Amino acid sequence: MAEKDPQVPMRDSTTTAGDDFRKGATLTEARHAADSEHKMSLMKALKLYPKAIGWSVLLSSTLIMEGYDLALLGSLYASPAFNQKYGELVDPATGKYAVSAAWQSGLSNGARAGEIFGLIFAGWASDRWGYRFTTQASLLMMCAFIFVLFFAPNVKILVLGEVLCGIPWGAFQSVTPAYASEVAPMVLRPYLTTFINMCWVIGQFFAAAVNKGSVGRDDQWAYRIPFAVQWVWPVPIFIGLLFAPESPWWYVRHNRKEDAKKSLLRLTSRNQPGFNADETLAMIEHTNEMEKNLKEGVRFRDCFKGIDLRRTEIVVGIWLVQTLGGQNLMGYFSYFMVQAGMDPQNSFSLSMGQYALGMVGTAGSWFLMSRVGRRRIHFSGLCAQLVLLIVVGGLAFGDDVASVWAIGGVLIAFTFVYDFAVGPVTYSLVSELSSTRLKAKTIVLARAAYNASNIFVNVMTNYQLSSSAWNWGAKTAFFWAGTCLISAVWVFFRLPEPKDRTYAELDVLFEKKVPARKFAKTKVDPFDLKRNVRSDGAQKSIEESDKSY
Repeated sequence: MAEKDPQVPMRDSTTTAGDDFRKGATLTEARHAADSEHKMSLMKALKLYPKAIGWSVLLSSTLIMEGYDLALLGSLYASPAFNQKYGELVDPATGKYAVSAAWQSGLSNGARAGEIFGLIFAGWASDRWGYRFTTQASLLMMCAFIFVLFFAPNVKILVLGEVLCGIPWGAFQSVTPAYASEVAPMVLRPYLTTFINMCWVIGQFFAAAVNKGSVGRDDQWAYRIPFAVQWVWPVPIFIGLLFAPESPWWYVRHNRKEDAKKSLLRLTSRNQPGFNADETLAMIEHTNEMEKNLKEGVRFRDCFKGIDLRRTEIVVGIWLVQTLGGQNLMGYFSYFMVQAGMDPQNSFSLSMGQYALGMVGTAGSWFLMSRVGRRRIHFSGLCAQLVLLIVVGGLAFGDDVASVWAIGGVLIAFTFVYDFAVGPVTYSLVSELSSTRLKAKTIVLARAAYNASNIFVNVMTNYQLSSSAWNWGAKTAFFWAGTCLISAVWVFFRLPEPKDRTYAELDVLFEKKVPARKFAKTKVDPFDLKRNVRSDGAQKSIEESDKSY
């Protein structure tokens, strides 16, 4: 009897054909959505995504608290009542008190250390539970930790309060740029991500205004009122977030397609011509699948593997530039001017003007970014900061009152330049240049590096400006001019241009190892399975693109 052939599982041709059809349809929908984003005007985006704008603004406003406190500390060092409570007698003849450079460093660095813990917490929590829950949990912590600052009996407890408050601030730093970059289309990304910088400046302005109103007091409320003002923000933001939608990108990464579509519909206006939620969702899914094929896993160590190593280096470098370009002098503005010989009341008045101009600068950057590339804005801003720092250092050799006011005027100009260029563009760059699957963790690593470098920066600045330490005064600007120059050189060679690129296009550019200075001119098609790269109209093979890197 003949032996029967073994049963071989047959491939269901009907199912396979159906899968291929669905994949082809999804790819077509994704291409249509990408084309629509490229063609979408600002006015159309404003009509289509007003809800996304509102929710992003609400979430970003959490950083008003961080901008407020970090500027507050620098301003309080110019407050006689604060120095008498938490400082030590430095001049018995005049009865002058001052917080020592060591404790100033402890206060500033305590917040930075706490932020690193908060960043790590947010990187894990936002991937697991989403951006909204992470922010709400951080707001509750913020409400509790402000009590430590308000009732601190001595400088040691004050440092502890700064460390604890730094934890939710670190979480806000990670969540806000990620959420802002995921809930809106390409044309709105620079506006929503750079609004984060506006929130910083608003917080700094409030700090100067509150200090101006309380600096004349000689009792405990001279510093307790400024600390108590921090309770103004958490409660209304927490209530608003109860109704906020989660990012549709987050739902796609967790294979929750239906929830992603519901979130997308909650972020957009209904019955808008030219918009198809299914197509936009297909584009998100396609980008997510592309990145899954390029790498394995979404853990912290994946940020240092393959093409993501370059992306991590760039994002970390962008934020390090923020600490090394001389921007730290802005946070110590009032203290800096008092050390230079200006009356405390006048220094707070000048601070308010400084931060008001910073808000104007940030608003101006929105106009600039719609016409000029992020790379050019960032590099030009650093070059302008370098020149202004050299001018400030040169004015330090003048001993008259006119020189002091000139220094104040140049620092105000510095604030405008920073908030017009480097400051806001940084938030747009870090959210665009990191991959979508590793965005939260890349931002966590970059911001942690930023905070760690700020520990060095704060120690240096406190010793440079403190009358009880090196007492460099305005000559401090020369030191930071040197670090600003190094930063500008790095930006020129390493920072790519993400303007007018979808996340899928950026993935292909990094995959093909296109040099940073060629990003703007290189044409890519993320929907071409061969993924060939065209530069200046000519076809380039994968090998040629690799060699150019």
